[in-house]
Amino acid sequence: MSLIRIRFIFPAVSIRPAVAHLLIRRTLSLRRQSRGTNMQYMLMFYENTQAFATRNDPVQAPAYWGAWMSYVGAIQASGVVVSGAGLQPPATGTTVRMKGEQRLVQDGPFADTKEQLGGFFVIEVPDLDAALTWAARSPAAHSGGIEVRPVLPPPQS
Repeated sequence: MSLIRIRFIFPAVSIRPAVAHLLIRRTLSLRRQSRGTNMQYMLMFYENTQAFATRNDPVQAPAYWGAWMSYVGAIQASGVVVSGAGLQPPATGTTVRMKGEQRLVQDGPFADTKEQLGGFFVIEVPDLDAALTWAARSPAAHSGGIEVRPVLPPPQS
């Protein structure tokens, strides 16, 4: 297995070429973002309880997943996706809080809400209008809402 030494950053660190490629690509992406050529936005897809339940409904699930697969295919084919994932139902989540030095763990969602976070994408686009266009194309735009938020760039050193 070949390794690349990255002495200019960490004197004694060796990494695989594939990892080096990803690090370089990510660094260049962040530099472009800081120069203003593109921005990264997180699209957070919220669905109401009824829409979320159609994921597992034998009659409605094919249409639900078909709409999402069409959207996912289009956004990935556009080349703007940095990362993303769908999420399991809120009941599978766990919330952690600290009270002094004590860790408090609660099974299930943090709060009882009318909409649940169903998934997200981080996209890299020229501006907010482009991010809003992708958000509006999502199936969640018809049954919930999409929060579009700029990704915080790393601090300048």
